[in-house]
Amino acid sequence: MAAKDTAPSLEILVRGPEGCFVWNGPPFGNGEPSVKLERVPCSRAKFSEDGSRLLVMKSDFVISIYDCSSFKEIKSFQVPNVLAAVLSPCGTYLQTFQKSSTPQDKNLVLWKIESGDSVYQQFQKTMTKTTWPSIRLSSDEAVACRMATNEIQFFDPKDFSKGIVHRIRVPGVAAVELSMVPGSHVAAFIPESKGVPASVQIFACGKEMQSQPVARRSFFRCDTVQLKWNRGSTGLLAVAQSDVDKTNQSYYGESKLNYLTTNGSHEGLVPLRKEGPIHDVQWSCSGSEFAVVYGFMPASATLFDKKCHPLLELGTGPYNTVRWNPKGKFLCLAGFGNLPGDMAFWDYVDKKKIGTTKAEWSVTSEWSPDGCYFMTATTAPRLQVDNGIKIFHHNGSLYFKKMFDKLYEVEWKPESPDRFGEIAELIKSVDSLKVTETKSQGSINTLNPDLIVKHFFINFWVLNTLIICQDKVQPPRKLPLLRNLLLIALHKLKLLLLFRQSCWEEAPLNK
Repeated sequence: MAAKDTAPSLEILVRGPEGCFVWNGPPFGNGEPSVKLERVPCSRAKFSEDGSRLLVMKSDFVISIYDCSSFKEIKSFQVPNVLAAVLSPCGTYLQTFQKSSTPQDKNLVLWKIESGDSVYQQFQKTMTKTTWPSIRLSSDEAVACRMATNEIQFFDPKDFSKGIVHRIRVPGVAAVELSMVPGSHVAAFIPESKGVPASVQIFACGKEMQSQPVARRSFFRCDTVQLKWNRGSTGLLAVAQSDVDKTNQSYYGESKLNYLTTNGSHEGLVPLRKEGPIHDVQWSCSGSEFAVVYGFMPASATLFDKKCHPLLELGTGPYNTVRWNPKGKFLCLAGFGNLPGDMAFWDYVDKKKIGTTKAEWSVTSEWSPDGCYFMTATTAPRLQVDNGIKIFHHNGSLYFKKMFDKLYEVEWKPESPDRFGEIAELIKSVDSLKVTETKSQGSINTLNPDLIVKHFFINFWVLNTLIICQDKVQPPRKLPLLRNLLLIALHKLKLLLLFRQSCWEEAPLNK
């Protein structure tokens, strides 16, 4: 493990309407982050999985690659009509997808970044969130595969000029997920068809590659599936989701959590204590435990080992998100989206809750690579107002806050957790700094209670109008959700009015 004095600094990618820039991450010496990379006009930016390189899409035909050790541009590609682009896990390759109308146009291209040459080209008719990136590589880039019609194709990652070196026949395959560390197995999802149940199948890769699955799990009432591999590639969690709940208990359909192992020791449902949807599930960094948030509200949260035995109950609450820090010591349970933003921080090693707080309207959330900080962000286009970033300590205390007129994306630069010191030592070295509340230009502002109440009244009026309109044009079954939201809004209005009164009572009188 790297010593603490050689550990890399934390860095944060921020993207808004005028482009992207990179901050030096916490701790901030003067309460404000310094700029590591000056603003670059772009429509998209993304780090490679290992954090070694940064992709910046400057227009619909210019893609620049930056070396993250110096944040200098090292290569630029001109790709006309590009619709999507992504870096390989180690930053060796750039994969692009272009708009195309004929099979003669090979619109899926894999580029070698060092040379700038294309090493593989293929026509692909469509691209979706489920099927992108088309060519999947393991974290060490030792295995590469691509889903095609009724088969999974494999390549030699060191020499793509060989083309397809192996195929596994999988009739009806609709999605694949390659295990990442190591890339020893690939999971395939086959939807339900003509009375045959849907299934998730696991195949071995590499020297042990074979046409028969090493594990298989079948289930009815499944339209889509989320596939989540553990570190070590020994276990796969499959969240089977149906669009319609035939029990009529949920408007959003129903979901089941399945667990499969590559050695065949377990193929079945995870034993949950409560009925309802699977809100979120995440493996620990060790790959030996996973956390699940599930059930009708208030949701339950439970930690399981690799044999699906419960290890720790985290209670119930308005939660739909779980984030396990990269060191495996802390967890954050949160309720984002249409929930009020409650967050509970747990110490898994000591088996106790260490703090609670709120981050309303959060769209994204993630732990820092060193496991000491937790960052949430409110971003557009999901929300057009109150865009901003919040950074919390591991126990939920607010460390930093900055508001933006418009914010599109925020992301920690990936780093291996092993490059940082032990989590206990890191926590001791972090100095508590004052909370900074700044606007987009960096000026410090205090909360204006009148402005908050005014802003809430506008949103309240919009919600009420929406309910009236929905009552006239929508089926009655859609109304309870909106009416529940209205009741929540009324409760929040009372709290805001009390907040306004207390603020002005505590404020000094100007004479």
